[in-house]
Amino acid sequence: MTVRIRKYSWQLAPAHIRNIRQKVFVEEQKVPPELEWDDTDEIADHFLAVSPDNRPAGVARLFSTLGETGHIGRMAILPEFRGQGIGEALLWQLIKESAGQYQELKLSAQQHAIPFYQRAGFHVCSEPYDDAGIPHLDMRNLAPALLADQADTKRSCPMLLGTDTQPWLFDTENSMIDLMDSMVGQAGQRLWLYDRLLDHDRYDRQRFSELISSLARRHRLSEVRLLIHDDKPLVKRRHQLVELMRRLPSRIELRLVNKDYPYEDQPFLVADREGVVYRHDFAGPSGFAGFADSGRVRLLAENFQRMWDAGHQSLELRELPI
Repeated sequence: MTVRIRKYSWQLAPAHIRNIRQKVFVEEQKVPPELEWDDTDEIADHFLAVSPDNRPAGVARLFSTLGETGHIGRMAILPEFRGQGIGEALLWQLIKESAGQYQELKLSAQQHAIPFYQRAGFHVCSEPYDDAGIPHLDMRNLAPALLADQADTKRSCPMLLGTDTQPWLFDTENSMIDLMDSMVGQAGQRLWLYDRLLDHDRYDRQRFSELISSLARRHRLSEVRLLIHDDKPLVKRRHQLVELMRRLPSRIELRLVNKDYPYEDQPFLVADREGVVYRHDFAGPSGFAGFADSGRVRLLAENFQRMWDAGHQSLELRELPI
């Protein structure tokens, strides 16, 4: 089905947008009207999906916080149009609108709709909670620009850890960072990172630090290992990961490579048992990411463990004043 999607401000939005939300949320799902209609409507862009025979079929809205995070919400498809791909077309239109605008996309998904959003590249990032009497979970995608590029490829569950079986190639710093953050944001227990140094532009970022912190605190057996060759840049300039390591010493540990033993010439990151971000050399941002690559992860983890066992702690960092 060919769906036409139109964008409006709230002030110029046709009555169809309000009517569809009224029918789906207030009448069908019994959401209290005072919760359905809020001030966010005034600042959001509103999207109306229209069927080939010019009948209003579905709606959604998109707004931002601080210009960095886009929020998708109020997605509703009328009952007679469900199961025809209209919701999917509407969601991908919102993703395309967000590419180049936002560093992250978030949404609050009704529990039964989680697979729908996963198929479009969103992953769960919260525990279940109640909203208007309906179980919800927060979901996000940390790479809207990369996701938008996949809109027409029919890739299944893009960037979903443990599910997306196709590799992602990258040759720019931004693409590599987005894939790396997407991987770390989904890791449940283990993150092992091997590089020449913890480059400040690459690893000393607020979002990356927050993702590492969340992983380290998620589970009592959470484990973040950082294995590097050179700690001098960390001594000369404050680094968010070093500060985090001091606050969570039992969950985050850093060691230096012992160069008297064999070591790898290519940097990599492994997340849990399935995820890997691999660069071809230490100098540049060229390589690939695999979100369901358990065989390669197993081999790299063995190499990492061997280097880790031969490595040693950084005396320079230990002696720095807190």
